Amino acid sequence: MSTRLACVVFDADRPRFVADFWAELLGWGVTIDRPDEVDVAAPDPDGADLALAFLPAARAKHGKNRIHLDLASRSIDHQRLQIDRALSLGARRVDIGQGTVPWAVLADPEGNEFCVLEPREEYVDTGAVAAIVMDTRDPLRLAEFWSAASGWPLTHGGEQVAGLRSANGLGSWLEFVRTPEVKSGRNLLHLNLASFDDHAAEVARLRAAGATPIDRDGVRLATASLTLADPEANEFCLLRPVRDRSAV
Repeated sequence: MSTRLACVVFDADRPRFVADFWAELLGWGVTIDRPDEVDVAAPDPDGADLALAFLPAARAKHGKNRIHLDLASRSIDHQRLQIDRALSLGARRVDIGQGTVPWAVLADPEGNEFCVLEPREEYVDTGAVAAIVMDTRDPLRLAEFWSAASGWPLTHGGEQVAGLRSANGLGSWLEFVRTPEVKSGRNLLHLNLASFDDHAAEVARLRAAGATPIDRDGVRLATASLTLADPEANEFCLLRPVRDRSAV
């Protein structure tokens, strides 16, 4: 398989502003800075962390995002320091009905929720981002699709939570958490996949796994990518190989 997870994409009113927030919070750096895209990534070029990409887009947020980031912590003191740092950078505490829990639920300056977790053994070696978390009606079914799409093996699956991680055991988890809410409107965060060989073959493979091509306002997005939806209608993009883009 010649496809990998490339980045988590944020639709943003102010891409550079919110990218700077995340870069400061995670200790990452800005790797791409263009009017149409700002990317943030871990400083280690060989690191397994996915990049975060911030694209200019009109935002119409309704309720909680269906995709969010969970941040790792090494100790209770480290968790407190991260929360204080996030608040000082412009985050705010939010109540999404979590009740009394050992983690903190915050929102970035544009309202995107994220969690600062208490120390957990399974996230001890993930780096700054413990997990990319997706809400779903059926965790195991959606995890199986994304395992097929990304090549990441399914490490655990059940009625409430399912998880994937890169086969090399490095970097963030991709987790699926059961939620009763049905998807409504376009996701403000989505995943990008990158293909490296036969783009058409990868599209066919993803469709066989359960993806469906979608249009936005009746027009396909940039020719450098194809927008699809997973089995629960979560948008994602399949980026074309670089050599294909040069021919556009």
